Amino acid sequence: MKFVKESVIEAPAERVFAFHEQPDAFERLQPPWQKYELVQPPASLEVGTEVVLKVKVGPLWQTIVAQHTGYEPGVSFVDEMVAGPFKRWVHRHVVTPEGDGRSRLTDDIEYELPLGAVGRLFGGAFARRNLERLFEYRHDVTRKACEG
Repeated sequence: MKFVKESVIEAPAERVFAFHEQPDAFERLQPPWQKYELVQPPASLEVGTEVVLKVKVGPLWQTIVAQHTGYEPGVSFVDEMVAGPFKRWVHRHVVTPEGDGRSRLTDDIEYELPLGAVGRLFGGAFARRNLERLFEYRHDVTRKACEG
């Protein structure tokens, strides 16, 4: 499955990418409705960096481990879920200059739900709605941090 969220931000690409490199960026991008515990924050965006967090999914706590597998300074970084609720998760973050001090922020996610066709049937719409809400929030936080 694929999910893409794009937003134009009224700030240079360098500023938008630099926001993501700030030590507290990951925590700032966590929505207030999501109960989580950040066990190991990302030390950087570079390849090999791991992030570990516990997230409440329904009544259960799920440990998520993500590892950065791609990094092009000032342009993009990629994280892949090593452990967590998805069978597969590859998340590409890309910042593209748009000219006139504007940039495009793109979150491109390829994912698979657990349980194959059954997971897609019963969880597909739920996962999509949650991704839309999460990335709408994250893009809004990024916009407010970078445009000000």
